[in-house]
Amino acid sequence: MIEIQIPSPDIVITRKNHGGEGTESPLSNTYGFIDYHKIPRDKGGIILFFDANEDLLFIGKARKLRQRVKKHFEDNVSPIKAHRDEVHKIAAIFVDDAMEREIYETYIINTLEAKYNVDKVFYK
Repeated sequence: MIEIQIPSPDIVITRKNHGGEGTESPLSNTYGFIDYHKIPRDKGGIILFFDANEDLLFIGKARKLRQRVKKHFEDNVSPIKAHRDEVHKIAAIFVDDAMEREIYETYIINTLEAKYNVDKVFYK
C-alpha cells in the first residue's frame, strides 16, 4: 500500500480587515487578503481554501498558483464563486510535478472532505 502524507503549507495568508490602507493588488482590496503578493507567480502546487472555523472549503491545483487563486476570486465559473465570502484563509503547498499535484489533490479532497469539491470524491 502506498503511504501518502499531506505536506505542510509553504505559505498561508489570512483575510484581514484593511482599514483603508493601500495594497498591492485589487484582489487584496476586494477580499481582504493583504498578503496575496506572497504567493509566487511561477510556482505550481496545491491551493487550499479554509473558512474561519478551519474547515476545508475547496482544494485545487495549478501550474501557477497566484494566477489560479486570482481566477477563483474573479471567474464566474469557479466552484467557490457563491462562497467567496466564506474564505478566511488560503494555504499554498508547492508541488512542481503535475502527477504529484493530481495525487495530492485527490488525496486531500478525500481525507479532509473538502466541502465544495464535487469531482474526485470517494468518501461519500
